[in-house]
Formats: sequence, structure tokens, C-alpha cells
Amino acid sequence: MNYAAPAYGLWVLVIVNSAIFIVFAFSFFKPHTARDWRSFDAFSAFIVALFTEMCGFPLTIYLLSGRLQSGYPGIDWLYHDAGHLLEMLFGWTTNPHFGPFHIFSFLFVGAGFMLISAAWRVLYAAQRSGTIVTVGPYARIRHPQYVDFVFVLFGFLLQWPTLLTLAMFPILVWMYIRLARREERGAEAEFGAVWRRYAAEVPAFVPRLTRVENA
Repeated sequence: MNYAAPAYGLWVLVIVNSAIFIVFAFSFFKPHTARDWRSFDAFSAFIVALFTEMCGFPLTIYLLSGRLQSGYPGIDWLYHDAGHLLEMLFGWTTNPHFGPFHIFSFLFVGAGFMLISAAWRVLYAAQRSGTIVTVGPYARIRHPQYVDFVFVLFGFLLQWPTLLTLAMFPILVWMYIRLARREERGAEAEFGAVWRRYAAEVPAFVPRLTRVENA
């Protein structure tokens, strides 16, 4: 498989693409607390690492080049589209941007940003009124903002997996879980029985098929 020209070393694109997604995420998430900023900073680091390999320097391709070239001799791994590793490894022979993993990646990324937007609108209103947010996405799970970020990160992994982002992904998931648990302790201390009743009815990360009804 051959491509017209390599497309690495484009550091301006690394900066521009990273900035676009980081600013886009910031416009939805709008971090205020220190915990919010830690979550957002971790997401930003993932995005920078992703676009560095996508447009700057293909570290993963270089590190795996020997194994990839011997296993898939028909692919020129130094050309840009070959960075869509899942399409290449599963034998997608046409434009990888129309491959199944790339399409699924857009579904995850798009759904993640839409849910972040929906969650932020109701969260911001609850923060201003000093109440627990229990409507919108928060009616189904207690931490949609973190689940949404995981959706976006997973979507990018499907589109352009790298060794660095694959290593970062479980660390970020673990970090978001810790932040969520810490927020829950603060919410329980502030709202007491109201929070405990909400937590008993609504799961943390995975929505139930049916809601728990109060006795």
C-alpha cells in the first residue's frame, strides 16, 4: 500500500490541532475547582501526545517498524495513513478514513463531546444554586463528565493508537475514578442524607436499564 507523501514533522499542525480540541473541550467542561483542572490537564496531555505522533513524529511506528514491516511487507509504514494502525492490521485496503475503526472513533468522540455539553449545562446550574444535580445525564449516572471524557479518549485510541496514549489511557481512567470518589466524599459531607439517597438510586459510571424506585 502506497500513499502520495509522508506527512510528519508538521509541528504547526500539532499545535493547531491540539489547541482546537483542548479549547473545544474547555468550552464544554469549563473547569473551576482544582479537581476540575487536574481532570482537564490530564485530558490535554493525552491530546498533545496524540497529535504529536499523528503529525509530528511517529514514535510508535519507529519503535514497531521492524515487526510491522516483517509482518505486513505490503505497507509503507512511514506514510501518514499507515498510522491508522487498526485499519492496517485488520487489512482495510482502501482509504483508512472510511474504515470501521475510524468511523467508530468519530461516534465515540462526537457522543463524548455532546454528553459533556449536556452534563455541563445542568451541572453549572446546580453549582450556582448550591444543590445536587440530579437531572439530564446526572439522572442516569453520577459522573457523566468523566465518562464522557473516557468516551472521547477511547474514540481517539480507535482512530490513531500509539504506545504512549495506550499507556496513558488506563492511568487517566484510574485518575478520573479517584477524582470521582473524592468528589463523592465532599458531596456526602455537604449534602448528607440527600446525597446518600441519590447515590443509592443512581449508579456512578454505568447506567442501569431501569431506575430504582423508592420504597
